[in-house]
Amino acid sequence: MKTKNFLIAGIVGGIVDFLLGWLFYGIIFKDSFPQPEENNLTMLMIFLGCITFGLFVAYIYTQWAQISTAATGAKAGAIIGLFVGLFLNFFNMAMNSEATFQMFALDVVIGVVMTTIIGAVIGMVNGKVGGQSE
Repeated sequence: MKTKNFLIAGIVGGIVDFLLGWLFYGIIFKDSFPQPEENNLTMLMIFLGCITFGLFVAYIYTQWAQISTAATGAKAGAIIGLFVGLFLNFFNMAMNSEATFQMFALDVVIGVVMTTIIGAVIGMVNGKVGGQSE
């Protein structure tokens, strides 16, 4: 594995995830989802979760799939986003009595869109940092 690709692409992807989450969940769909308490620990945990997700996608792209373009990264990101969105929302429906099927569907769509963009960015960064091509 190219460690430099993994770390740089993963951190950039995590930052993009954080910013997209703020845009989608904190601004555009703010009234559709419960909002977290705004304190330093909450924001830190959200940020670390985003960085972890960016590193997860970057690991898949660098270690297993050798994805190094925005187009291929977007395609793989859409699939990853679909499965992660379904996974999380099935559990959310089971555990959260306030969850609705409308929230479920909207969150899956948002997850696919966000992970498509995150995947494209990680693929592009991976290609530029490593200079590898598909």
